[in-house]
Amino acid sequence: MRVELPPEPVYFVNRDDERERALRAVTEWRSRSRPLVLALSGPGGLGKTELAGLIARTLLDRYPFTDGALSVDLDDFRADGVLDPGDVLSQLLSSLDVAPDQVQAQYAARCRQYWNRTSDAKLVLLLDNARYASEVVPLLPASGDSVVIVTSHGPLHDLEAGAAVDLALPPLEERAATELLELIVRDHRLAADPEAARAVVRLCDGLPAALHAAGRWVRTHRLRPLSRILADLQAELDEKGVSGVEHIWDTAYADLSRPAALLYRLLPHHPGETFTLHSATALSGLGPEACQDALEELDRAGLLDLRLLSLTEAGQMRLPGPQRGHALRRSRREAADGEVAEAQARLLRWLVRQAQLADRFAAGRRLTVVALLDPVPGVPDVPLEDPEAAADDEARAERAERAARWLDEERHVLFACSRLAHGRGMDAEVVALSEPVWTHALDHPHQSEAIEVFRRAVDSAVRHGGNAGWLVRTRCQLARPLWESEKLSEAQDQIDSAMSAVELLGDSERDRKLAASAVEHRGMLKGARGEWSAALADFAGSRDMHREIPNPYGVLLQTYRMGEASAKVGDLETAHRLLSEAHTGFVEKKRERLIGRSAFALAGVLHRLGRPAEARELYQQSLGRAARRRSGFDLARVHDALAELDTAEGHLVEAEEHRTAARTLRRRNGLV
Repeated sequence: MRVELPPEPVYFVNRDDERERALRAVTEWRSRSRPLVLALSGPGGLGKTELAGLIARTLLDRYPFTDGALSVDLDDFRADGVLDPGDVLSQLLSSLDVAPDQVQAQYAARCRQYWNRTSDAKLVLLLDNARYASEVVPLLPASGDSVVIVTSHGPLHDLEAGAAVDLALPPLEERAATELLELIVRDHRLAADPEAARAVVRLCDGLPAALHAAGRWVRTHRLRPLSRILADLQAELDEKGVSGVEHIWDTAYADLSRPAALLYRLLPHHPGETFTLHSATALSGLGPEACQDALEELDRAGLLDLRLLSLTEAGQMRLPGPQRGHALRRSRREAADGEVAEAQARLLRWLVRQAQLADRFAAGRRLTVVALLDPVPGVPDVPLEDPEAAADDEARAERAERAARWLDEERHVLFACSRLAHGRGMDAEVVALSEPVWTHALDHPHQSEAIEVFRRAVDSAVRHGGNAGWLVRTRCQLARPLWESEKLSEAQDQIDSAMSAVELLGDSERDRKLAASAVEHRGMLKGARGEWSAALADFAGSRDMHREIPNPYGVLLQTYRMGEASAKVGDLETAHRLLSEAHTGFVEKKRERLIGRSAFALAGVLHRLGRPAEARELYQQSLGRAARRRSGFDLARVHDALAELDTAEGHLVEAEEHRTAARTLRRRNGLV
């Protein structure tokens, strides 16, 4: 039996799922005249060839493939990137014991000769580095007792539907990547400095080839601490890439069309680790259809990671870390003057507009200090729909929830946009971005990156210097997460500066709303200090200011604040009256977050007034609304309140279930 397979890899981890699927497919295969095709796809460096060889050897061990296993690297038969399948057929016929002088000269005759020779074969055939299905089809044996394993950098979408079992390889998860690095290195420094070891693994982004490169660095530099190796490895990967894989990516890039090559060069300059079809369109300036074509081309070339595409509201994609470095190197060599700067400026304006729209749809119309940016020519907005245009309450709520999910999924992109815009001196965009981040942070507090967004917004407002409204707004935004993090002194400094900026405001409706908002935030800081009587006075003063404008929503909000403060000072009847009024008003105005939060506050008062049944109903209402907004903070505190209610009523099992749910939510959302 002839076996022409590459040697097994020394170290190989994971991929159990793909191997199991391959073996199950072989067991279930029933065709008599067509071989089973197992298609392994993924970017270069993922270990596709090694996995294909392991699957082939496993098949030889478990099944009667009496004609053995053949292996062909199709890249060995390319001239200027073009494959001659006739040459590959000659090689395969030679491996099947056909003498060279007996190989048919004409291509069609050679195909028939190959099919005749393999019509009864029980053969495993490994075809490495295929680029198109048209390269694979002429090489398929004419036997249902054979199996063909194909590796390709991108999925072979042009294979006939159902003709192959698709085994797309994702990057290794962190645990498997760590296991592989430990096998490669076997060095005590990994265990001695686990944080640095994790950083090395994350740098490789689940790419086995990069992990092997990292392992060589660790083995070579035996006296250096991992922290120093990490910095040197980062520099090496940034400058030279992953040895053994760089030329694969270079070859794939060289075959790209001009639009796809442009997009590939620009993608590493996209803020954040993920991008979407819409943001890639804004970045590239290609237009929607041309950008779709370019992304599909990158996918076929194995230069794109689409695992998040169907799992996210926004439809996210990414370049794996080492591949992102390759795209950045190509950009440095080939980008035209101003190409990157123009693309980033266009993307920033587009992303700020999308965040503003999502903010409006998720939170409703409210006071903002930067007007909605104009559409970017040639780049459509994200398909989020305005809840105010919905036909009924259910559709309205769904639209608001979709916008909130978009903000949640794209938050890291927005954080990165804030950094980029601040570095470019785009102060209006930095301040504008703080508003949607504020909306997100209200449901997801205690995020250090969100605090940095607010700090940059303050810096931009100060740097601009000509807009008192920006100063008031951004300092109040920053103060809240500071006092929530118990940085009360720093929060006080921001509130004092905001109140000083109030003196510079005019008499417009917007400026009067900002002044009232500053007084509200001063009261909230007093509440955080436990000074609830003083806070109540500020909320009452802010309500009076809103009445004078007039601003009915502001009046409602301060009524809610006064109800919370009244409960804190023990005036439960007043608290009940104020919170009932506020809750009814929020329901009428369809303010989702405040409906849930006022229900929570009112339930707490009802519980203290000895009305547990009414309290439970409102807690459940608050729980449902928090779940729709995916607010881990609100969900956790409602579960805590329900646990307290169940304990008071003697439902100890249910109480413990709520406490467990609250602990889980806090761990999951980084609130502990």
